[in-house]
Amino acid sequence: MTQILKLKSGNALEEKSSYSRLVAAGDWIFVSNTAGRNPETKLIPEDVAGQTREVFANISRALAGAGACLGDTVSARVFIQEPADTPAVMEIFAEMFRGIDPALTVTCPPLGSTAYKVEIEVTAFRGASNGAQKITLEG
Repeated sequence: MTQILKLKSGNALEEKSSYSRLVAAGDWIFVSNTAGRNPETKLIPEDVAGQTREVFANISRALAGAGACLGDTVSARVFIQEPADTPAVMEIFAEMFRGIDPALTVTCPPLGSTAYKVEIEVTAFRGASNGAQKITLEG
């Protein structure tokens, strides 16, 4: 029987909208779209770089709660409010995922609040950071 783990960050919207920050089904881990609001101070950095770093801190905390880490990420979806912010966000994304190289989707839709400049959602597989990698170039 597969164990299902659901973690909440304490964000009021999780209760109001009835969702979990993270759901782990066996070794598969799904982290909800995550914004850059500091869970302790409730503050959101003004700049996109600060928000992006806070997003990664929030995702890392959630993954740690399920016994995983950023290195276990196999897929990521990045949502950026303003297309002009894409290079700044992706520079930090590259810094965080260099050598991990998850599958990636980047898009620029309106986000749930204009206060949010970036949100990121990841799928991880517990232990992927310890596994052997095979890189094949197409073409």
